[in-house]
Amino acid sequence: MSAGQAAALEPVSVIVFPGGFNWPIWAAQEQGYFQKAGIKVNVTPTPSSVYQMSRLISGKFDIAMTAFDNVVAYDVGEGEAKVSGQPHLFAFMGGDDGFLSLVVPDSITSYSQLKGKKLAVDALTTGYAFVLERMLASHGLSSSDYSLVSAGGVLGRWKAMLKGEYAGTLLVTPFDILAREKGMHPLGYAINDLHHYQGVVGATRRSWAKNHSRELVAYIVGYKRALRWLYDRSNRAAALKILESHVPNMTAGLAARTYDVLLGASGGFIRDAELNKKGMETVLQLRREYAAPKAVLNRPATFYDESYYRKAATK
Repeated sequence: MSAGQAAALEPVSVIVFPGGFNWPIWAAQEQGYFQKAGIKVNVTPTPSSVYQMSRLISGKFDIAMTAFDNVVAYDVGEGEAKVSGQPHLFAFMGGDDGFLSLVVPDSITSYSQLKGKKLAVDALTTGYAFVLERMLASHGLSSSDYSLVSAGGVLGRWKAMLKGEYAGTLLVTPFDILAREKGMHPLGYAINDLHHYQGVVGATRRSWAKNHSRELVAYIVGYKRALRWLYDRSNRAAALKILESHVPNMTAGLAARTYDVLLGASGGFIRDAELNKKGMETVLQLRREYAAPKAVLNRPATFYDESYYRKAATK
């Protein structure tokens, strides 16, 4: 690409949580899929959902790859951080079913051993906190049996677990795989208790989408092409190199195991980045059950718009 062509690319700023689930973005950047679609994607890691969502709403970032629960919570005024005005957020594509596992030290082998313990979450009222509460309730624990502590994003919680500050937290791949090498193990997997769940989505503000429809469609196009490239087993070696280059302390062995989880035949990234309607309803159900004050959340379609995704399908 010439300097003139590069200068002509429209910039799109994306804020993400650190981790291997950004693989499609990295692949789209390195394989040139975003550039071919006419955009230059700039990625910023976030330390927490509060930082991410408040800055998405304020306009500092164009797009967030974030939990669908965050989109719902902030749009109905239940976000951890108070924001001025109506955010008018919506999800425009899906990412995954959460990849969530409750990781604990090897000394803990049952849910009952979590009684009286401190468990770490990103934020108390958004993200995956309610997923953890449902998992614990499904295995006989009430809210008075444990305490939840707001400890920030996955990277910060992982570091806190290594220091022994908490008895457990929900982690995503590859942190759950790495946990086995650090004297920890997954006690349970969220999807086994929830069955359907919409984890990460692509989200933005309705005002930005209206004024930057071409860029949003281009982002979806590039992301989907990267997914297809990643799922093509003939690209496995190149894909592993991308992961190793973007994730600190990622070994070749860990990268290979991460590939089998995130890009395996039995599940992983949603292959065509579609939104999971049943999974979104689970998110609303959990908010109806655990959020306070309780908002009326009867219409999942309030929080997503598939029109941009449909436009991308024609490209």
